[in-house]
Amino acid sequence: LQRLEYRGYDSAVAPPSTRAAKNMCGIVAYCGNAQAADILVAGLQRLEYRGYDSAGVAIIQKSEDSGGKQESKRQKSAAPKADGAEAKIKICKQAGKVANLAKACENSDVKGTLGIAHTRWATHGPPTDRNSHPHVSCDGKIAVVHNGIVENFAALKTKLEGLGYKMASDTDTELIAHLIYDVRKKKAMPLEEAVRQALTQVHGAFGLGVVCADEPDILIGARRGSPLILGIGDDEYVLASDASAVIERTRRVTYLNDGDMVVITRGAGYQIKSLDGVKLIREVQELEMSLQEIQKGEFKHFMLKEICEQPEVLENCMRGRLNHDTGDINLGGLTPYLQRIIAAPRIIICACGTSWHAALTGEYMIENLAKIPVEVEYASEFRYRNPVLYKSDVVVAVSQSGETADTLAAISLAKKHGCLTVGICNTVGSTIARETDCGVYLHAGPEIGVASTKAFTAQICVMCMIALKLLKEKGDDSTADFKKKLKALAALPDKVRKVLEEKEKVLNMSRVFRYASNFLYLGRGFNFPVALEGALKLKEISYIHAEGYPAAEMKHGPIALIDQFMPVVVIAPCNDPNAEKLQSNIEEVLARGGSVIAISDETKNEDLERKCEYVVHVPNTEEFLMPLLTVIPLQLMSYYIADMRQCNVDQPRNLAKSVTVE
Repeated sequence: LQRLEYRGYDSAVAPPSTRAAKNMCGIVAYCGNAQAADILVAGLQRLEYRGYDSAGVAIIQKSEDSGGKQESKRQKSAAPKADGAEAKIKICKQAGKVANLAKACENSDVKGTLGIAHTRWATHGPPTDRNSHPHVSCDGKIAVVHNGIVENFAALKTKLEGLGYKMASDTDTELIAHLIYDVRKKKAMPLEEAVRQALTQVHGAFGLGVVCADEPDILIGARRGSPLILGIGDDEYVLASDASAVIERTRRVTYLNDGDMVVITRGAGYQIKSLDGVKLIREVQELEMSLQEIQKGEFKHFMLKEICEQPEVLENCMRGRLNHDTGDINLGGLTPYLQRIIAAPRIIICACGTSWHAALTGEYMIENLAKIPVEVEYASEFRYRNPVLYKSDVVVAVSQSGETADTLAAISLAKKHGCLTVGICNTVGSTIARETDCGVYLHAGPEIGVASTKAFTAQICVMCMIALKLLKEKGDDSTADFKKKLKALAALPDKVRKVLEEKEKVLNMSRVFRYASNFLYLGRGFNFPVALEGALKLKEISYIHAEGYPAAEMKHGPIALIDQFMPVVVIAPCNDPNAEKLQSNIEEVLARGGSVIAISDETKNEDLERKCEYVVHVPNTEEFLMPLLTVIPLQLMSYYIADMRQCNVDQPRNLAKSVTVE
């Protein structure tokens, strides 16, 4: 027995907790006749879920400004003035939440009708007042807000310091303000041309807003890799990194493409050009979202609201796409390319974070139903590992925002190899939607909570419809069996409503486990990605260390962690083909003193009820559809535990909604 002891020995060592990091900041800029500060702060509050460790505004103040309507013409000469300027830039910025900035603006004189604003997620330099955006040039006449990262930061800083410029912050953004000033000073050129020439020296991603006291009626925006949207109102314009900051002023928008620069001139409208100076025309679209959709309503947090919206989200996702009379699925965006997808030797799905878990579920669905080989890649790895790609491959990008930098880079790489590219995203007009050859929208509505919930279920729903459509086109399923699958899919919204009726049970269960330091999530087959997603949700918003594993892998390491202080969540539907093996996994956990939370179906199982500390039931459905039901209790448990631990559920530390830089 002593010689066999290495095969099993009851002990556990708890690992330290991990911390994740994503980022995206928020930009809002305004040019119109209303008070800019009020609009900018309100816009930042809408964007606060995207970055929230500091915020600031820069307002152009004219000498004649009385806070009302202004009428002026664009200045002909843009060279820096030797004498006192007619306008100045008033800066107000604060570390911490936008509420701090709002209070500071109330207590300071920041009147004016043109300005830029920013809410930050720190990349270069800690979140302090001095590092908050906007940043200004050495003469205080040029102000810049910036999303993204300047990759040649060190080289530019050395160059500018060599020219005598002194840095007032630790940020990479400040360098852009100095660069614009330096170019403009040497060549006495208009702001527009100075911005264009300065940006030729900047490597990396950026979304920019720029104003200048010498040209007080001009607002400039530019993008490379970081999204910008222009809202077009009545004699006013709102430039923002997200539509949620625009919707309160206008529904008419145009999306800037990579390499676009927009110049907004008071009284003269706007003009979009390339960074090379070529005039461009971009389509003006109508926003689909409403103001009500981005408000919490009766819910304490956006995350809980979005969890509870999932029945309607699934209905919207399937609306107009399922035809029960003909027994077919209509995915209009894919129709011209279906035969190429069916003929593909493989499908490669690229995604990050929660979208990667949805992609993994999609792999199981497509391979199981349509019998087409699928590979799921982390976009961040795919873009750098020099993957082997063929023109016959289909590369699918999955992203809630449609702006994820690594996923966009994966699509760019695929296009260079001649692959067909498919986008699955939630945001209409996003870069992924525009850059891919074809795709499918989620129609999940705006998702404000940083930890994705309803977008995840919508992504799986779309994956399921794609798998079923491919199955239908291949003719590998009988009509009766296919219609049965469609019927099961259509029944999901009501079944999700039934799961949500178990909120009280999940709440009571969460009270017991809120003090746990570690969690283990186990699942098999279609429910393995759900285990990964459940663990991610818990650690994202409650800061509890959690890991998801294939249940069969528990014996290959994680079992060493199990003791009386380690809750184990097992996704164990009784109708699962591996139900008996999952029961064995539960027995192994119990033998080591662990507490088991089981997510099961409605099949009666007294043994499971007796042995597990808690069992949460979801309705029975087809095996491949179970992830859309089993994930709901895990989302709720993560939410309730985080709320009880007094964590900031909608804005968890170190995280932001969309990752638009590497």
